[in-house]
Amino acid sequence: MGALDGLLVIAIEQAVAAPLCTARLADAGARVIKIERPEGETARNYDSAVHGMSAYFVWLNRGKESAVLDLKAEADRALLFRMLGRADILVQNLAPGAIERLGLTKETLQTQFPRLIAVNIMGYGRQTSYAAMRAYDMLVQAESGICAVTGTPEQPSKIGVSAADIATGMNAHAAILEALIERQKTGGGKSIDIAMFDGMADWMSVPLLHFEHAGRETGRYGLSHASIYPYGPFACRDGSVIVAVQTNAEWKRLCLAVIDRPDLTEHDKCATNALRVANRSFVDAEIGPCFAALSVQDATRRLEKAQIAWGRLSAVSDLPRHPALRRIDVSLPDGTVIRMPCPAGRDSGFKTGPVPALGQQTEQIRAEFSA
Repeated sequence: MGALDGLLVIAIEQAVAAPLCTARLADAGARVIKIERPEGETARNYDSAVHGMSAYFVWLNRGKESAVLDLKAEADRALLFRMLGRADILVQNLAPGAIERLGLTKETLQTQFPRLIAVNIMGYGRQTSYAAMRAYDMLVQAESGICAVTGTPEQPSKIGVSAADIATGMNAHAAILEALIERQKTGGGKSIDIAMFDGMADWMSVPLLHFEHAGRETGRYGLSHASIYPYGPFACRDGSVIVAVQTNAEWKRLCLAVIDRPDLTEHDKCATNALRVANRSFVDAEIGPCFAALSVQDATRRLEKAQIAWGRLSAVSDLPRHPALRRIDVSLPDGTVIRMPCPAGRDSGFKTGPVPALGQQTEQIRAEFSA
């Protein structure tokens, strides 16, 4: 039994943000009916990497039902309204204005479906001058300043996965769970707007606060931390290790037990984190040769003994064999079973439903919600 067993979710969704949200709802036991165009939603056609299916689609659509509807046709719009009459949650991330053109304005939803929790995922807030802008992950990362603090000093970069979409889906999921708790108290649903830009701007709070209150622009430091140091990779004899020193006590342990430089513990250029950040070049010049003299095995052994956090820079090819990776089995429409990362918060025995073929449940759903 899942925590959301018995709840019905209607998903007019595409790409990543909304499908991630509804995938989490499906993982918790909700019934998710995904409404698709005849050609399938956008992410079905991104690639064919997983036995002919898109990796994005396989990742985000397990455990859902797929119904192909033409929402421009009066009969299928009427079917959608009947479905919403029984639904608990509506999630949509159509282009700006599209949901209103279907007749699903905020006022209509509140009047006809007073218990419905309707979540509208969009690029930018309705009350902003960007409201009508189309928004995709990379564009929102760039607009929000995420790219300005990501990359190397010479080259800004986006985050290598769909961070804006993922953050938005997680924010939508959390908002839905809050709204379900609120509905238990009030009996009423609500309409919720989740803007991609808002999620990324929230992630940018520390650089924004540094800029507005300290007059300091956050730089780009590659694998190193912008405001904590040393927090980044150091080359050893046979590889590299990423070291994370967050406190002055850890700095002292690093100097004494790892690099054997007790003279640096109270040095006037690196005794505090603020000093170490301001004097990165000095810190690197002093501790870099110490790591270079060690093997990765020796360095990690010393770091572990000194209770200092460390890690390795894994390649994608390393991830399948990573000792911390947990997996779940997911069935494709043809019955092929693949292995995927286990969602956070689920145990390794977690079971999920199959990925639906395009329109696999269309006729069943038409019959179930017939007039």
